[in-house]
Amino acid sequence: MSTTYTATNFKNEQGARWCPGCGDHAILNTLHKAMAEIGISPKDTAVISGIGCSSRLPYYMNTYGMHTIHGRAAAIATGLKTARPDLTVWQVSGDGDGLAIGGNHFIHALRRNVDINILLFNNKIYGLTKGQYSPTSDRGFVSKSSPYGTTEDPFIPAELVFGCRGKFFARGLDVSLDTTKEIMVAAAKHKGAAVVEILQNCVIFNHGIHTLFTDKETRDDHVIHLVEGEKMIFGKERNKGLVQDGFALKVVTIGEDGFTLDDVLVHDPHCVDDTLHRELALMDGLNLPLAIGVIRDVEGLTYETEVENQVAEIKGKKGFVNLQDMILKTHETWEVKE
Repeated sequence: MSTTYTATNFKNEQGARWCPGCGDHAILNTLHKAMAEIGISPKDTAVISGIGCSSRLPYYMNTYGMHTIHGRAAAIATGLKTARPDLTVWQVSGDGDGLAIGGNHFIHALRRNVDINILLFNNKIYGLTKGQYSPTSDRGFVSKSSPYGTTEDPFIPAELVFGCRGKFFARGLDVSLDTTKEIMVAAAKHKGAAVVEILQNCVIFNHGIHTLFTDKETRDDHVIHLVEGEKMIFGKERNKGLVQDGFALKVVTIGEDGFTLDDVLVHDPHCVDDTLHRELALMDGLNLPLAIGVIRDVEGLTYETEVENQVAEIKGKKGFVNLQDMILKTHETWEVKE
């Protein structure tokens, strides 16, 4: 008999210690609800984080968890999932923790397709260390560590995911709770590395960085919610759509210039070819709307399963039972004499 969970089952007695109004509060509450819907027991769940404001999240979970060191969340999560493939493992990182010092671990977790769910909080700033620019800060961004503006281009998380041959990428907003819960659930159901980028607001050091996509007056015309099997339409009047224009995408107004609803693309996140998924993920919300929802979700071999299969195969061929047994049977030992 299956157990029914509620969000309360995944909360502990700790009060969340983030700034009032911080987007992390909403993400935490949404994760509690998503885990309840997923239905995996708290004792079979682990939340791993690095360093940063977002990385405090494991303290507020009634699950196993580990607050690790700066940039190493993906490495610890990989080790845990490989050693205990039966656990559901979540990684929580910020854009600094995950993409700067932790960038190498991030790309290899995706390349290996380790079955972990990576929540990447992106507020385009270092919040915990008080307002330095991060790997996702826009060129020219003025901060405490770039008083005259940054002189470098930012990482686009989606571009990194696709460059690493990522199999799952989704994007949400800290204020769009239903959509964010939807993609968290989808990430948990996906077998393999699942990246969920959440555009999050830092009310102290980068307030309003995502306003174009969250403000009621502008969001409908600058954000498109992609849903499997549905037409790619958006806008306040729900009369704008995405069509293919050669190798690029184009926004059209349905009913004008000869374009009809039939011309508008239908979203298929399961297409193995990632060409269209990449185009959708890289839309910036200006000339083309920012895409939220599950953008890519395709199957692939996972690292921990392949390791487990390989170990079982070698054990069967060689007759190994444990490490000591392996050492003795290979005869690759020697005695050190005085």
